[in-house]
Amino acid sequence: MVRNILITGGAGFIGSHLVRLFVNKYKNYRIINLDNLTYAGNLANLKDVENSPNYVFEKADICDFSAIQSVFDKYAIDSVIHLAAESHVDRSITDPFAFAQTNVIGTLSLLQTARTAWKSFENKLFYHVSTDEVYGSLGKEGFFTETTPYSPHSPYSASKASSDHFVRAFHDTYGLPVLVSNCSNNYGPYQFPEKLIPLFINNILHNKALPVYGKGENVRDWLYVIDHARAIDTIFHGGKTGETYNIGGFNEWKNIDLIRLMIRVTDRFLGRREGESEKLITFVTDRAGHDLRYAIDSGKLKNELGWTPSLQFEEGIEKTVEWYLNNTEWLDSVTSGAYQEYYVKMYGNRTQQ
Repeated sequence: MVRNILITGGAGFIGSHLVRLFVNKYKNYRIINLDNLTYAGNLANLKDVENSPNYVFEKADICDFSAIQSVFDKYAIDSVIHLAAESHVDRSITDPFAFAQTNVIGTLSLLQTARTAWKSFENKLFYHVSTDEVYGSLGKEGFFTETTPYSPHSPYSASKASSDHFVRAFHDTYGLPVLVSNCSNNYGPYQFPEKLIPLFINNILHNKALPVYGKGENVRDWLYVIDHARAIDTIFHGGKTGETYNIGGFNEWKNIDLIRLMIRVTDRFLGRREGESEKLITFVTDRAGHDLRYAIDSGKLKNELGWTPSLQFEEGIEKTVEWYLNNTEWLDSVTSGAYQEYYVKMYGNRTQQ
């Protein structure tokens, strides 16, 4: 094996797509998937590659410094792609300590391990995957760029901003070779259904309420998860050490418009009249600190490294809805236990009467 790459959070949504891409594309890389298998981590996401000779799974908490050191020693790790994180804004509002622990202390644990384990930084790389939410909120015009000042508004985005700063500090202080990317909202197969798109597909399927914050006027830029994995691959292999790259889908949608599109597509796949499930829309009290608009300028990534998204949102939504409806066994398996408790806590036991 010419590289031993540690991918943290590799059993999660984005991580599983990245692990699959690297395992299948780079047969001479050993891919070590490290995940603590919390509620959003699921090894079923990687059934198709679990027996690959260049794939290894290690269960560990990134906050467990000694466990991380052992993994580095065991596999002679030379590269890290760090995706493991608590990532849901609503959860961060109710439990900010968990987000500070995982996203800040966990990242620091990995950075310190890499710094001390790598006697030489030659041919080493620490790639940190972050979010556009660190930049705060935009008005009706403009885009986030790599030089936009940080202005996080939620405990989640504050924890990610802090972890970004630690990564850059280790580069500036110790010379650790790092890369950072900040991405827009991801969607696609294997996303845990606390997030908007899989939550609403599942609720439409089961005729449950579709809870919409405020008036649904918040705007997000949407990125198909497989395109995100491609972008990480591109940056990992071609990015300039110490640089930041923004990854966006060039797909801005108001939440309410996105929801109506999902309803039409899902109704059609279910054999219902298109738009029939709009009756499930339920407007709820807006989330605290809910940023109005996110939009990413991916020009640097496009111009310097040649990456562009492969799908427009409408095509991606078609593929995503079809996947969830064709994989109801997976959906049913994860929409139980912690998820059900979470849904009832957030929205009540609302179903369409």
